[in-house]
Amino acid sequence: MYLRAAHAEHSIPSLRNFIRQNPLGLLITALPSSNFPTIQCTHLPWLLDINDESSETELGILCGHMAKPNPHCKAMSEAVQASAPSNGRLMHEVSVIFNGPAHHYVTPKFYTETKPSTGKVVPTWNYSAVQAYGMATIFYDSKNPETGDFLHKQISDLSYHAETSVMGYTGGDKLKPWGVTDAPERYIDLLKKNIIDITRLEGKYKMSQELGQGDREGVIKGFEALHTDEGDKIARTVEERGAMKEAQAQARA
Repeated sequence: MYLRAAHAEHSIPSLRNFIRQNPLGLLITALPSSNFPTIQCTHLPWLLDINDESSETELGILCGHMAKPNPHCKAMSEAVQASAPSNGRLMHEVSVIFNGPAHHYVTPKFYTETKPSTGKVVPTWNYSAVQAYGMATIFYDSKNPETGDFLHKQISDLSYHAETSVMGYTGGDKLKPWGVTDAPERYIDLLKKNIIDITRLEGKYKMSQELGQGDREGVIKGFEALHTDEGDKIARTVEERGAMKEAQAQARA
């Protein structure tokens, strides 16, 4: 990830929280194969497993699963078996990209401080993202009891998180969360398990925080004037990241 100092988010707890708030990540692999494309990408919902939530440095482990008919799944299985004995470990680094919910084009017209004075402004795009890098362990053998155990836990934990945190189904007849036991047992056989032990975690908020206060205010007002949910989200994030920049500058003074 290209990281300008002004855009970089270095707080590991903040990056972990970003992943949990935006769990749909894009898994990217580059595996040499004569049977499948080298570069493959799959959108998957992920769970982040952390041993010590109070830790400022623990990166954690990402857990996800995908359907066995997916060629991406078959390519990873092939790569693992080709490098046996590997205990299911891929010998190539993988990446998972998580994107924030709001992103938008930024017109130079929003830069109400710099545009009138110098005109040295260009269009850009505001967004936020986190990229995780690490080594993946693939549970591909459906006959192995360990695969079944991990897969059952993955589906149960992911479903519970999504049903309660995303959908808000926390109790009562109409709000009862869906559970794995509500599905046929054969459903489990159609899935595949992936665990990624994170070795690098990088985050970026490109939300106009590098601009002067006048231009930031112009960006905030410009997005507010769009009167859209996404515009409001961008405006609030620009406001938040700008306040963080000012606070950091005061702390250094």
